[in-house]
Amino acid sequence: MTDERLDMTFWALAHPVRRDILARLRRGPAPVTGLAASYRLSLPSISRHLDVLERAGLISRTADGRTRVCAVTRGALDEALGWLSEHRQFWTASLDALAAHVEKLAARETATPRLASGRRRKKKGRERA
Repeated sequence: MTDERLDMTFWALAHPVRRDILARLRRGPAPVTGLAASYRLSLPSISRHLDVLERAGLISRTADGRTRVCAVTRGALDEALGWLSEHRQFWTASLDALAAHVEKLAARETATPRLASGRRRKKKGRERA
């Protein structure tokens, strides 16, 4: 996926109305006028949201006589999910390594007792220099 296409996908998903339109279209194709009736927005406003979704590759619009019907397309969303999956793997591995390091430090801290003042006790057998 190109950076431009990824940017368009995430930009399209950034708006709550566009996410809601996608959620509605998951149930099946719908005419533009039917989608517009669900919102307190003008038909031109809904049309602009649909333009953004279509340019991002998240929906398609087809003509059925004089009616324009919208449907979800999977390509762009699948590509975005692949990108997210790669980053999730990286962050999961990084956070697992951090957790292991913190656990190691915590185990080391509990192995060396501290005085009430917070200073470490000297181990027996060691003399002060």
